[in-house]
Amino acid sequence: MSNDLFIVPRNKRPDWLEYPQPFYRLVDQKLFNIKPWHIMKAESVLIRAQGLAKRYPERELFPFAYRQDNDEVACWAKGAGERVFIIHDFASSGWENEAEFEDLWSWFRSAIDETIKWD
Repeated sequence: MSNDLFIVPRNKRPDWLEYPQPFYRLVDQKLFNIKPWHIMKAESVLIRAQGLAKRYPERELFPFAYRQDNDEVACWAKGAGERVFIIHDFASSGWENEAEFEDLWSWFRSAIDETIKWD
């Protein structure tokens, strides 16, 4: 599977978003499926980003992973640097925040813990 499938081209992503270097490392190492979390393909990212913008117009979110057993998505947000936000998509505006991580590696450690517990 090509790494390009997971990276949204520069001309199609928000001007404020630079992928954090650790994200490239996950993609290079093909760590796409850490069940229940999955790194999203670029085409799905763009579709989900449009939906998030409609549901949460007061925020600028850019998703990169989804959880297969619920509506949670891992996102970066404009103005928040490399922080990762777990958004419970489709929740009422103001109630969407599920969790927040300092950076991608903090989120990844949590995702690994979840995969260890996954049945």
